[in-house]
Amino acid sequence: MMNLYSRPIRLALAMLVVTTIATGCTRIRDHKGFVGEQALVTGIQAGIDNRDSVEHTLGRPTFVSQFDKNVWYYVSRDTKQIAFRNPKPVDQYVLTVQFDQAGNVASVNKTGKEQIVSLTPDDDRTPTLGRERGFFRELFGNIGTVGAVGQGGGSADNPN
Repeated sequence: MMNLYSRPIRLALAMLVVTTIATGCTRIRDHKGFVGEQALVTGIQAGIDNRDSVEHTLGRPTFVSQFDKNVWYYVSRDTKQIAFRNPKPVDQYVLTVQFDQAGNVASVNKTGKEQIVSLTPDDDRTPTLGRERGFFRELFGNIGTVGAVGQGGGSADNPN
């Protein structure tokens, strides 16, 4: 009797394992940031709207410029990711609203995915100018120099 059921159980377990592995490799799509209706965004016009009308129409900005409080940014980004890899940007939308000193809209600019920059660290090390020092030079390089009298007649730890 046991052999009659063992094959379907093995098949079910194998399918469960394959399904679990396959679901770990699915694509994950994500949206972060501003969710705006295109009709509302195109309704913001220079010379007509002010801070209150922009905030009422689009909501609070994603962030306000650190250097000029009269520049508001609405940022939206869509990404995709496979399993545990880093997310890759699929689409990006940045709406920049600039106000004049009176608080009226001076300009509205839209940019997209072309503004994305990918930075790659250089070999997990910070490049420095000068000579390369090896492990032993770093470890034993100060032997004989600590406490030695320099040209000024003394050292930092022994001024006389």
